[in-house]
Amino acid sequence: MKTIGVIGLGIMGSAMAGNLCKAGFRVYGYDPLPAARNALKKAGGLPLAAASAVAGQAPVLITSLPGAEALHAVARELSGKGVVVMETSTLPIEEKERARETLAKKGATLLDCPLSGTGAQARAKDLVVYASGDKAAFQKTVPFLKGFSRAHYYLGEFGNGSKMKFVANLLVAIHNVSAAEAFVLGMKAGLDPETIFKVAGDGAGSSRMFQVRGPQMVAGEYGDATMKVEVWQKDMKIIGEFAMKHGVPTPLFNASAAIYNAAMAQGFAKEDTAAVCAILERLGGVKR
Repeated sequence: MKTIGVIGLGIMGSAMAGNLCKAGFRVYGYDPLPAARNALKKAGGLPLAAASAVAGQAPVLITSLPGAEALHAVARELSGKGVVVMETSTLPIEEKERARETLAKKGATLLDCPLSGTGAQARAKDLVVYASGDKAAFQKTVPFLKGFSRAHYYLGEFGNGSKMKFVANLLVAIHNVSAAEAFVLGMKAGLDPETIFKVAGDGAGSSRMFQVRGPQMVAGEYGDATMKVEVWQKDMKIIGEFAMKHGVPTPLFNASAAIYNAAMAQGFAKEDTAAVCAILERLGGVKR
């Protein structure tokens, strides 16, 4: 129970692996990028040359992947009867269902376990796990969850974790833009951004996104991305399609989408989503 594998060592995967190493677990990992594997080794983990090799070493795996095709490629490669896979990526539920079926044929169990939190929160072990799927398999993951998250919730049948993640990310999308809007209003009116962050952040209008992304908006620096705008576009598309499928109006979410699209168009694709503040500053004619 002290050994775990992590497949996908990007912003989120590397943070989870690093915290699991700090918590005393033996962490095997794989990523196609040599730099990511080297970073795992420096963090105290054991990088391997293939995802299948990781599954051969650990009874529980975490996958943190950039898209559905990557998930299906990993599912085809993995083998190991009794292996439990915590799939933490934000993807359409039907794609995770396909991967679950692929793994089930090999005797492995896929759990739907998306995460709430940014890359910075992941590094600080400030993640919340929304777990769903086979309950007995989930129980095997509990000892590891405490090594990289501050809280976890078991939400029942497979797919409920993703449904909760879509709800949470809808709020993130709106709150991030609303935080930027508040900063720009205050700055245009002559208030110092640090003062806005300190005082408004202590009041009733604050939000978790105001607290998490506020420091970047204060500095006007977005290069140290914990969620890139271009990656966030994938999440926005998934949430929009999910809401449309259920016939739910999302006027605030739709309004926020236009600001993220503008960030993509104006050269912020590789920067943090907090860069929506820069977009609204330009629109508002704010000069720092």
